[in-house]
Amino acid sequence: MPFTRTMSDTRLIFLRYLRQTLRSKVAVVFGAVQPLLYLVLFGPLLSDLVDVRGFGAGNAWQVFVPGVLIQLALFGAGFVGFGLIADLRSGVVERLRVTPASRTALLLGRVLRDTVVIAAQAVLLIAVGLALGLRAPAAGIAVGLLFVVSLAVSVASLSYVLAMRMRSEDAFAPMLSAVTLPLMLLSGILLPMSLAPGWLDVLSRFTPFRYVVDAARSAFLGDYATAAVAEGALVAAALLAVSVVLGARRFRSGNA
Repeated sequence: MPFTRTMSDTRLIFLRYLRQTLRSKVAVVFGAVQPLLYLVLFGPLLSDLVDVRGFGAGNAWQVFVPGVLIQLALFGAGFVGFGLIADLRSGVVERLRVTPASRTALLLGRVLRDTVVIAAQAVLLIAVGLALGLRAPAAGIAVGLLFVVSLAVSVASLSYVLAMRMRSEDAFAPMLSAVTLPLMLLSGILLPMSLAPGWLDVLSRFTPFRYVVDAARSAFLGDYATAAVAEGALVAAALLAVSVVLGARRFRSGNA
């Protein structure tokens, strides 16, 4: 049973890397520091924007917190490729590849570990947001977390694909910055793109993250049956499928 074997191997790889992560709890905590700083130091500046387009009365936190959660998925999962590059250099990946373990599981186990870490950080961010004034329905928060988890899987998979192609931190770092910074700015993570001039708003619509951010914000506002949520779900599902397929194919290839 190939599927059963893959799932079993994925569990083993996941536990291996999770134990490795838990031995470095400081790294997990510091991974959430930057988005926490955005919440604590930038979020209060939005309290007077209740009359601006994109901010309904009294819900600035409902707009800002979902954006920061998506930022966590983008940057938290985007940087996981550095760990893979270190494993490639030390020969860990090659040693795992000569074992009977499924090569697809080598990707899925890592990605599952990354997703669990990011989900834990996301829960922490939401708790801080609630303390700062966030008011959102529990169902909306749950939907937002689903979007975060989906993006974490997608971005982590793509980060591993890029890392295996670059195989060097010197090449990987500038490439990652060149991709993640425009994605962050054009997706409206910090401020809604409804505040942008027309040309910038149009440009942002070519960014898939824009639709996921809008969907998460709609969910936090309690608006579930909207076009924004449907579009975000479709984009997130498409990203998930494409990224996992690309990642699995790369791990299975002979020159990975």
